[in-house]
Amino acid sequence: MVKMSLSLRPDLSAERNKKKRRELTDEQKDEIKEAFELFDTDKDKEIDYHELKVAMRALGFEVKKVDVMTIVKDFDRGGTGKITYEIFKEVVTDRILDRDPKEEVMKAFKLFDDDDSGKISLKNLRRVARELGEDISDEELRAMIDEFDTDGDGEISAAVRDMHGKPEDARARARVRERSANTSSLITYGLW
Repeated sequence: MVKMSLSLRPDLSAERNKKKRRELTDEQKDEIKEAFELFDTDKDKEIDYHELKVAMRALGFEVKKVDVMTIVKDFDRGGTGKITYEIFKEVVTDRILDRDPKEEVMKAFKLFDDDDSGKISLKNLRRVARELGEDISDEELRAMIDEFDTDGDGEISAAVRDMHGKPEDARARARVRERSANTSSLITYGLW
Protein backbone atom coordinates (compact mmCIF):
# COMPACT_ATOMS: atom_id res chain seq x y z
CA MET A 1 0.00 0.00 0.00
CA VAL A 2 2.87 2.37 0.77
CA LYS A 3 4.34 1.55 -2.61
CA MET A 4 1.11 2.58 -4.32
CA SER A 5 1.04 5.84 -2.41
CA LEU A 6 4.61 6.65 -3.43
CA SER A 7 3.96 5.87 -7.06
CA LEU A 8 1.03 8.31 -7.13
CA ARG A 9 3.06 11.26 -5.89
CA PRO A 10 4.92 11.92 -9.13
CA ASP A 11 1.62 11.82 -11.03
CA LEU A 12 0.04 14.36 -8.70
CA SER A 13 3.12 16.55 -8.86
CA ALA A 14 3.22 16.37 -12.65
CA GLU A 15 -0.48 17.25 -12.84
CA ARG A 16 0.03 20.24 -10.54
CA ASN A 17 2.97 21.45 -12.67
CA LYS A 18 0.93 20.98 -15.82
CA LYS A 19 -1.84 23.17 -14.39
CA LYS A 20 0.68 25.85 -13.43
CA ARG A 21 2.15 25.77 -16.92
CA ARG A 22 -1.26 26.43 -18.44
CA GLU A 23 -1.46 29.92 -16.97
CA LEU A 24 0.00 33.02 -18.57
CA THR A 25 2.09 35.40 -16.54
CA ASP A 26 0.82 38.96 -16.14
CA GLU A 27 3.63 40.05 -18.46
CA GLN A 28 2.49 37.62 -21.16
CA LYS A 29 -1.11 38.81 -20.81
CA ASP A 30 0.06 42.41 -21.18
CA GLU A 31 2.10 41.52 -24.27
CA ILE A 32 -0.91 39.86 -25.90
CA LYS A 33 -3.13 42.85 -25.17
CA GLU A 34 -0.46 45.28 -26.36
CA ALA A 35 0.05 43.37 -29.62
CA PHE A 36 -3.68 43.28 -30.30
CA GLU A 37 -4.16 46.98 -29.59
CA LEU A 38 -1.08 47.98 -31.57
CA PHE A 39 -2.14 46.12 -34.69
CA ASP A 40 -5.87 46.83 -34.47
CA THR A 41 -5.05 49.73 -36.78
CA ASP A 42 -8.64 50.82 -37.39
CA LYS A 43 -9.41 50.55 -33.64
CA ASP A 44 -12.62 48.57 -34.17
CA LYS A 45 -11.71 46.07 -31.40
CA GLU A 46 -11.28 43.34 -34.02
CA ILE A 47 -8.38 42.35 -36.23
CA ASP A 48 -8.49 41.11 -39.78
CA TYR A 49 -6.19 38.66 -41.54
CA HIS A 50 -3.39 41.19 -42.14
CA GLU A 51 -3.54 42.62 -38.61
CA LEU A 52 -3.58 39.10 -37.14
CA LYS A 53 -0.53 38.06 -39.13
CA VAL A 54 1.49 41.09 -38.00
CA ALA A 55 0.33 40.78 -34.37
CA MET A 56 1.32 37.12 -34.22
CA ARG A 57 4.72 37.88 -35.73
CA ALA A 58 5.21 40.64 -33.16
CA LEU A 59 4.61 38.03 -30.46
CA GLY A 60 7.35 35.90 -32.01
CA PHE A 61 5.32 33.38 -33.99
CA GLU A 62 6.45 32.40 -37.45
CA VAL A 63 3.06 32.04 -39.11
CA LYS A 64 2.33 31.12 -42.69
CA LYS A 65 -0.42 32.72 -44.73
CA VAL A 66 -2.45 29.50 -44.77
CA ASP A 67 -2.24 29.21 -40.96
CA VAL A 68 -3.49 32.76 -40.45
CA MET A 69 -6.30 32.22 -42.96
CA THR A 70 -7.30 29.03 -41.11
CA ILE A 71 -7.38 30.85 -37.77
CA VAL A 72 -9.63 33.57 -39.17
CA LYS A 73 -11.88 31.01 -40.89
CA ASP A 74 -12.16 28.82 -37.78
CA PHE A 75 -12.71 31.63 -35.27
CA ASP A 76 -14.61 34.28 -37.24
CA ARG A 77 -17.94 33.76 -35.53
CA GLY A 78 -19.62 36.81 -37.02
CA GLY A 79 -18.69 36.22 -40.66
CA THR A 80 -16.82 39.54 -40.81
CA GLY A 81 -13.38 38.18 -41.69
CA LYS A 82 -12.15 39.44 -38.32
CA ILE A 83 -11.57 38.07 -34.84
CA THR A 84 -12.09 39.72 -31.46
CA TYR A 85 -9.51 40.25 -28.73
CA GLU A 86 -10.91 37.35 -26.70
CA ILE A 87 -10.47 34.96 -29.61
CA PHE A 88 -7.00 36.35 -30.37
CA LYS A 89 -6.03 35.83 -26.73
CA GLU A 90 -7.34 32.25 -26.82
CA VAL A 91 -5.42 31.45 -30.01
CA VAL A 92 -2.08 32.89 -28.91
CA THR A 93 -2.33 31.67 -25.29
CA ASP A 94 -2.10 28.04 -26.37
CA ARG A 95 0.80 28.85 -28.68
CA ILE A 96 2.65 30.78 -25.99
CA LEU A 97 2.23 28.02 -23.43
CA ASP A 98 3.46 25.41 -25.91
CA ARG A 99 6.71 27.30 -26.60
CA ASP A 100 10.08 25.85 -25.66
CA PRO A 101 11.70 28.69 -23.66
CA LYS A 102 15.26 27.76 -24.66
CA GLU A 103 14.34 27.61 -28.33
CA GLU A 104 12.58 30.97 -28.07
CA VAL A 105 15.64 32.59 -26.51
CA MET A 106 17.84 31.15 -29.28
CA LYS A 107 15.50 32.60 -31.92
CA ALA A 108 15.39 35.97 -30.18
CA PHE A 109 19.16 36.08 -29.90
CA LYS A 110 19.46 35.40 -33.63
CA LEU A 111 17.00 38.21 -34.41
CA PHE A 112 19.17 40.67 -32.52
CA ASP A 113 22.48 39.21 -33.75
CA ASP A 114 21.85 39.96 -37.44
CA ASP A 115 25.59 40.10 -38.22
CA ASP A 116 26.13 36.57 -36.84
CA SER A 117 28.90 37.74 -34.52
CA GLY A 118 27.65 35.63 -31.62
CA LYS A 119 27.11 38.83 -29.65
CA ILE A 120 24.52 41.57 -29.37
CA SER A 121 26.05 45.02 -29.73
CA LEU A 122 24.70 48.51 -29.20
CA LYS A 123 24.32 48.70 -32.99
CA ASN A 124 22.17 45.54 -32.95
CA LEU A 125 19.94 46.85 -30.15
CA ARG A 126 19.61 50.24 -31.83
CA ARG A 127 18.49 48.55 -35.08
CA VAL A 128 15.84 46.44 -33.34
CA ALA A 129 14.53 49.43 -31.36
CA ARG A 130 14.30 51.46 -34.58
CA GLU A 131 12.52 48.61 -36.43
CA LEU A 132 10.00 48.39 -33.61
CA GLY A 133 9.44 52.13 -33.56
CA GLU A 134 10.76 52.42 -30.01
CA ASP A 135 12.39 55.68 -28.94
CA ILE A 136 15.09 54.36 -26.63
CA SER A 137 18.23 56.39 -25.97
CA ASP A 138 21.70 54.92 -26.40
CA GLU A 139 22.11 55.35 -22.65
CA GLU A 140 19.11 53.08 -21.99
CA LEU A 141 20.33 50.57 -24.58
CA ARG A 142 23.80 50.55 -23.00
CA ALA A 143 22.16 49.94 -19.60
CA MET A 144 20.46 46.87 -21.06
CA ILE A 145 23.77 45.63 -22.40
CA ASP A 146 25.54 46.34 -19.10
CA GLU A 147 23.06 44.17 -17.21
CA PHE A 148 24.03 41.13 -19.31
CA ASP A 149 27.62 41.90 -20.34
CA THR A 150 29.43 39.00 -18.71
CA ASP A 151 32.95 39.76 -19.92
CA GLY A 152 33.01 43.58 -19.94
CA ASP A 153 33.40 43.99 -23.70
CA GLY A 154 30.28 46.15 -24.11
CA GLU A 155 28.31 43.41 -25.85
CA ILE A 156 26.00 40.58 -24.82
CA SER A 157 27.57 37.21 -25.55
CA ALA A 158 25.85 33.99 -26.53
CA ALA A 159 26.57 32.71 -23.00
CA VAL A 160 23.76 34.96 -21.75
CA ARG A 161 21.36 33.17 -24.04
CA ASP A 162 22.24 29.93 -22.26
CA MET A 163 21.62 31.34 -18.76
CA HIS A 164 18.14 32.62 -19.65
CA GLY A 165 15.59 31.54 -17.08
CA LYS A 166 17.90 31.45 -14.08
CA PRO A 167 16.86 33.55 -11.06
CA GLU A 168 19.70 36.05 -11.53
CA ASP A 169 18.57 36.56 -15.12
CA ALA A 170 15.03 37.40 -14.00
CA ARG A 171 16.38 39.92 -11.48
CA ALA A 172 18.53 41.54 -14.15
CA ARG A 173 15.57 41.83 -16.54
CA ALA A 174 13.50 43.41 -13.77
CA ARG A 175 16.23 46.01 -13.16
CA VAL A 176 16.32 46.87 -16.86
CA ARG A 177 12.53 47.24 -16.97
CA GLU A 178 12.63 49.58 -13.99
CA ARG A 179 15.03 51.83 -15.88
CA SER A 180 13.03 52.04 -19.06
CA ALA A 181 9.35 51.91 -19.83
CA ASN A 182 10.24 51.66 -23.53
CA THR A 183 11.51 48.09 -23.42
CA SER A 184 8.16 46.38 -24.01
CA SER A 185 8.80 45.60 -27.67
CA LEU A 186 12.28 44.37 -26.88
CA ILE A 187 10.80 42.20 -24.12
CA THR A 188 8.45 40.73 -26.71
CA TYR A 189 11.52 39.61 -28.64
CA GLY A 190 12.36 37.50 -25.60
CA LEU A 191 15.62 38.76 -24.15
CA TRP A 192 14.31 41.30 -21.63
